[in-house]
Amino acid sequence: MTVIAKLEPELVDVKGAEIITGRSRWSWRRDAYSGKIASVKIGSKLLIPIVEIKRVVAEGTRPRRAQ
Repeated sequence: MTVIAKLEPELVDVKGAEIITGRSRWSWRRDAYSGKIASVKIGSKLLIPIVEIKRVVAEGTRPRRAQ
Protein backbone atom coordinates (compact mmCIF):
# COMPACT_ATOMS: atom_id res chain seq x y z
CA MET A 1 0.00 0.00 0.00
CA THR A 2 1.37 3.40 -1.03
CA VAL A 3 0.67 6.43 1.09
CA ILE A 4 0.99 9.78 -0.62
CA ALA A 5 1.34 12.73 1.70
CA LYS A 6 0.51 16.24 0.60
CA LEU A 7 3.35 18.54 1.55
CA GLU A 8 2.46 22.12 2.35
CA PRO A 9 5.24 24.64 2.89
CA GLU A 10 5.51 26.11 6.37
CA LEU A 11 6.79 29.45 5.05
CA VAL A 12 6.14 31.54 1.93
CA ASP A 13 7.76 34.73 0.72
CA VAL A 14 5.80 37.99 0.74
CA LYS A 15 4.95 37.57 -2.96
CA GLY A 16 3.44 34.18 -2.14
CA ALA A 17 1.46 35.69 0.75
CA GLU A 18 0.19 38.34 -1.65
CA ILE A 19 -0.92 35.70 -4.17
CA ILE A 20 -2.64 33.60 -1.51
CA THR A 21 -4.57 36.49 0.07
CA GLY A 22 -4.74 39.33 -2.45
CA ARG A 23 -3.22 41.60 0.22
CA SER A 24 -0.24 43.60 -1.04
CA ARG A 25 3.28 42.41 -0.36
CA TRP A 26 4.01 45.85 1.10
CA SER A 27 1.29 45.32 3.72
CA TRP A 28 2.84 41.98 4.65
CA ARG A 29 6.28 43.63 4.89
CA ARG A 30 4.97 46.53 6.98
CA ASP A 31 3.23 44.18 9.43
CA ALA A 32 6.26 41.90 9.66
CA TYR A 33 8.70 44.72 10.38
CA SER A 34 6.33 46.37 12.88
CA GLY A 35 5.91 43.07 14.73
CA LYS A 36 2.18 42.66 14.03
CA ILE A 37 2.85 39.27 12.42
CA ALA A 38 5.56 36.67 12.92
CA SER A 39 8.14 36.44 10.16
CA VAL A 40 11.48 34.85 9.32
CA LYS A 41 14.36 36.69 7.68
CA ILE A 42 16.87 34.51 5.83
CA GLY A 43 19.47 36.61 4.07
CA SER A 44 17.54 39.23 2.14
CA LYS A 45 14.40 37.08 1.95
CA LEU A 46 11.44 37.80 4.22
CA LEU A 47 9.28 34.74 4.83
CA ILE A 48 5.83 34.55 6.39
CA PRO A 49 4.64 31.41 8.20
CA ILE A 50 1.50 29.86 6.69
CA VAL A 51 -0.07 29.79 10.17
CA GLU A 52 0.29 33.60 10.32
CA ILE A 53 -1.40 33.98 6.94
CA LYS A 54 -4.27 31.77 8.14
CA ARG A 55 -4.52 33.79 11.37
CA VAL A 56 -4.69 37.12 9.53
CA VAL A 57 -7.38 35.75 7.21
CA ALA A 58 -9.36 34.31 10.15
CA GLU A 59 -9.20 37.62 12.04
CA GLY A 60 -10.53 39.45 8.98
CA THR A 61 -13.32 36.97 8.29
CA ARG A 62 -16.76 38.35 9.00
CA PRO A 63 -19.54 36.06 10.19
CA ARG A 64 -22.17 34.98 7.70
CA ARG A 65 -25.27 37.15 7.75
CA ALA A 66 -28.42 35.44 9.04
CA GLN A 67 -31.22 35.24 6.56
